[in-house]
Amino acid sequence: MLPPAEPPPIDRKLLIEGLGKGLRVIEAFSEDRPRLTATEAGERALLTRTAARRYLLSLVHYGYAATDGKYYWLLPRVLRLGQAFMEVARVPRIAQPFIQRASMQCGESLNVATLDGHEVVYLSRSNSPRVVSIGFHPGARVPAHVVAPGLALLSTLDDAGLDAWLAAHDFASFTGFTVVDPARFRENVGVARRLGYAHADQYLDFGLSGLALPLKDRKGHCQYALSVTVQRQVYPDTQLVDKLLPVLREVAEALRPII
Repeated sequence: MLPPAEPPPIDRKLLIEGLGKGLRVIEAFSEDRPRLTATEAGERALLTRTAARRYLLSLVHYGYAATDGKYYWLLPRVLRLGQAFMEVARVPRIAQPFIQRASMQCGESLNVATLDGHEVVYLSRSNSPRVVSIGFHPGARVPAHVVAPGLALLSTLDDAGLDAWLAAHDFASFTGFTVVDPARFRENVGVARRLGYAHADQYLDFGLSGLALPLKDRKGHCQYALSVTVQRQVYPDTQLVDKLLPVLREVAEALRPII
């Protein structure tokens, strides 16, 4: 994987510090904390209560948040901030017809995802060939250690980059199968590196397995992963790898010359 691009040097006098603080306030909200007081938002955004309250009231004024006088919560307008990226991201758009065609052939939904810090972000998904589908919709964020794309993308890091990532990661447990020991997780990443693909079995949800491989460009660089999530009872033993890995590899090889 390519390291994150270093931003060009910018004179701090030209920066709008308030913009960065406002974005931190927005990022303070999460799935487990969808409603925050000004004090809570300040603690999570590393701001004083007074400063956090001013940013929250500004978000309310501009239609990005709402309040009942004590608690604040985000409104759908916030989605505009991420939608622009989803609309212009080149690789997920190019991959869409390829994963759609493969999905119709294998009967499962395919995803394209990327690594954002310590989370996997799903960027595109094939339309499901099933009435009830399994997998992640565009925009979903999941801790990287519990899904196959996370292992696949981390397998493209060098040893130093992987060690730094492991040292900073929170290995939360979701099922009895979640790998929470950093040393064991590192071994699993090493296996994915050697095999060229990653398998995550019931790390996030009981009964679900995932398969993923790095989606490399023609220069061998990787910023994305191609994946599929299935019910493990449908693909017992080695059937998941035997039946679906060739599908993923065919898509990856077809995309490599054009991404």
